Amino acid sequence: MELKPLYEIINCNDLPLAYIIHPDPLPGQTAFITPPEFKQQVGLIVYPAGGEVKRHLHLPLERHLIGTSEVLIVQKGHCLADVYNDACELVATRELRAGDVMLMVGGGHGFRMLEDTVFLEVKQGPFLPVTEKQHF
Repeated sequence: MELKPLYEIINCNDLPLAYIIHPDPLPGQTAFITPPEFKQQVGLIVYPAGGEVKRHLHLPLERHLIGTSEVLIVQKGHCLADVYNDACELVATRELRAGDVMLMVGGGHGFRMLEDTVFLEVKQGPFLPVTEKQHF
């Protein structure tokens, strides 16, 4: 049986639109998937038994971000994720199942549920009352 890669990057014209991270295989060591210049960092952090994250606070830090990136974690179900470029053209369709994670960093996206599906969504938010979305 062929193993899936840890993640897939969906690009259009050498620009990343989405990252899909699979639950298997898990890495043997810490692996950051996104480059450091992204507005949202995603990585798998590996600790040995008995390891520790020392208690800490995050200090206030002003950041200037343009745009919104989203992370969806499929908690339950099965869906099709459609990834579009900035011209609203379909670039790729991928199946997502429980345990898959999708980071959307550019272009557009849409989802078609094949089963009852539950996403855990993480984004810079909340969405503001002003128009933040363009439907197409």
